[in-house]
Amino acid sequence: MADLVIAQFGGARRRLIEELVEKGIGDVSVLKAFDDVPRHLFVPSGLHHRAYDDAPLPIGFGQTISQPWVHAKYLQLLALTGTERVLEIGTGSGFQTALLTRLAGQVFSIERIPELADEARQSLQSAGIEQVVQRVGDGTLGWPEHGPFDAILVGAASPDLPGPLLDQLAVGGQLLVPVGGRDEQSLVRVRRTETGFTRSTLDVMRFVPLIGTYGFKE
Repeated sequence: MADLVIAQFGGARRRLIEELVEKGIGDVSVLKAFDDVPRHLFVPSGLHHRAYDDAPLPIGFGQTISQPWVHAKYLQLLALTGTERVLEIGTGSGFQTALLTRLAGQVFSIERIPELADEARQSLQSAGIEQVVQRVGDGTLGWPEHGPFDAILVGAASPDLPGPLLDQLAVGGQLLVPVGGRDEQSLVRVRRTETGFTRSTLDVMRFVPLIGTYGFKE
């Protein structure tokens, strides 16, 4: 069965990695994570034939698995070294969660939709990934019991920077979050310093809205 899967998806996975390189992803560790993690396990079975397209795909409940380039861009910006404590807001399909386990020391992930959280847990298990701490809840509140975090990734659009997530950044840590309206956002990177925060605005993005106390109202 494993040989059949390799034959079926191996070529498509290699083509995706080549496409990511052409689009500016040059971090070898990020590219290796994409090579290690089978994306088809994290999309609905009816979309397996599109699993290695560089495109977002629906995963149910009005949510999507992001375009691979977006995941790769996030991870390349973070430049993780393998020791970091990372918080992911929006587990979604679990694919980015799986990528993070290849790049960070500890991964914590929050999903607000229970059914998606269950499906992500099953997909992670199918991929042989167990070193993730998951919970269902309001991601805009973060997870203070496990903070501070060296990196926080938000996989949904926020109207502003969620205060609790800033509070849970370690000194030297960074937060990546799309900020803007419901239809278009800019990816914002915030770094925590000894004296406060620095903020930079990066690429234009389009994400589903971040629902929660410090996000959009449902």
